[in-house]
Amino acid sequence: RHGAVKAEDTFKTSPFHLDLWFYFTLQNWVLDFGRPIAMIILPLEWFPLNKPSAGDYFHMAYNVITPFLLLKLIERSPKTLPRSMVYVSIITFVMGASIHLVGDSVNHRLIFSGYQHHLSVRENPIIRNLKPETLIDSFELLYYYDEYLGHSMWYIPFFLILFIYFTGCFTPVAEQSRMPVAALLLMGPSSLYYWYLVTEGQIFILYIFTFFAMMALVMHQKRKGLVLDSNGLFLFYSFIITLLLIAVWVGWLWNDKILRKKYPGVIYIPEPWAFYTLHMNNLHAAKE
Repeated sequence: RHGAVKAEDTFKTSPFHLDLWFYFTLQNWVLDFGRPIAMIILPLEWFPLNKPSAGDYFHMAYNVITPFLLLKLIERSPKTLPRSMVYVSIITFVMGASIHLVGDSVNHRLIFSGYQHHLSVRENPIIRNLKPETLIDSFELLYYYDEYLGHSMWYIPFFLILFIYFTGCFTPVAEQSRMPVAALLLMGPSSLYYWYLVTEGQIFILYIFTFFAMMALVMHQKRKGLVLDSNGLFLFYSFIITLLLIAVWVGWLWNDKILRKKYPGVIYIPEPWAFYTLHMNNLHAAKE
């Protein structure tokens, strides 16, 4: 099924995968975006701080369901795709998401002890007074596994698999280059999730390079008389809307001095949860 690429693969077409895209979007929202919310909302007595939280179980389910859906998506590609690259990407994805599960679990549980995500590890009041000071290095290592190594091994293969699938979403039939109403309805939630993924995961460079690669491929295939099918259009337009949402997000928080301090440099894209602990959490405390 995933052998060498054949010339006739280019001329195969595929209907819009409403079931897969719907399940993919739903589980992304519930199991990824919803896991820290579930951890905060559900009573602490149900999930003691020394045990896995509800969000951790959400993360475990995500680590199983997402690679399964990605494999099913690859299987439905009208073009034969490189099997070895897909398998290595899925294995790396699962390993990276599992590393992130542990680091993210501890980091989010620290919120109940007063940890503030808009501050660096060493600037957090509950961390900087730890004795001996080598404990701070341990927390920085945990943060590295969570925010850097885990994210890299999770998101790089994730976007790579999406791009590999995207390479097979071309057709010579112009009539098939349109999206059904269901695709238009799913585009909003899908784009909003990708915005959260890019901003919270701090992976703008990875996202923008993937988007530029998509644009280059579209222009290259257009010279051959090929256009995107409904699945390719759905993915491509979702990435375009995501870029617009990121621009609005950055413009809104452009003059936030505290977030500017945490996210220095040319690329300034604050994390939503850093914004929450800085502004929304303080607002809730003031109301109480």
